[in-house]
Amino acid sequence: MYESMILRTIARLMLPLLLLLSLFMVVRGHHLPGGGFVGGLLAAAAIILQIVAFGPDYAREIVPINYLRLAAIGIGSATCWGLLALLQGEPFMAARWLDTAIPGIGKLGTPVMFDVGVYLTVIGVTTQLALVLAEEPTLYPLRRPPPRTEPVAPEA
Repeated sequence: MYESMILRTIARLMLPLLLLLSLFMVVRGHHLPGGGFVGGLLAAAAIILQIVAFGPDYAREIVPINYLRLAAIGIGSATCWGLLALLQGEPFMAARWLDTAIPGIGKLGTPVMFDVGVYLTVIGVTTQLALVLAEEPTLYPLRRPPPRTEPVAPEA
C-alpha cells in the first residue's frame, strides 16, 4: 500500500461513485453501449483502487465477499437465463421480454439478466485476480510482513 493522503482520499471518494456508475452501465447496457462486462470492470476497478491505496486486507474488509463464489454465481445465472429459451424449444439465448416497461429502466428480459450474470462474473474474476497478485509478497513488496515472535522454550 502507498502512504499517500491524496490517493487514499480519492480512493474513498471514488468507491461509491464507481460502484454507482457500474450499476448504471448494467442497467442501460441492453439498450445502449455498456452492459455487464463494462459495469463489472468499473466495479472491479473501484475495489482495485482500494487495494492500491490501502492494501488487500482493507479491501477485503470493506467489501467482504468471496469473489470466487460471486464469479460462480454469475456464471450460473448467465447460463440459466440463456437456457430458458432452449427449454422452451427455441435457440439458446433467444430473448424473452416482460410486456410492461419499468419507469427509468425500460423493459426487462433475459438479455438484462444475462448481463447481470456477466457483471457478477467479471467482478469476481477480476477482483480475485487482483487480490491474489496483491497478496503475493514478491509482487507486492510494500505490504508489511507480520511481526516476528520469539520462540518460547517448553517448560521442563
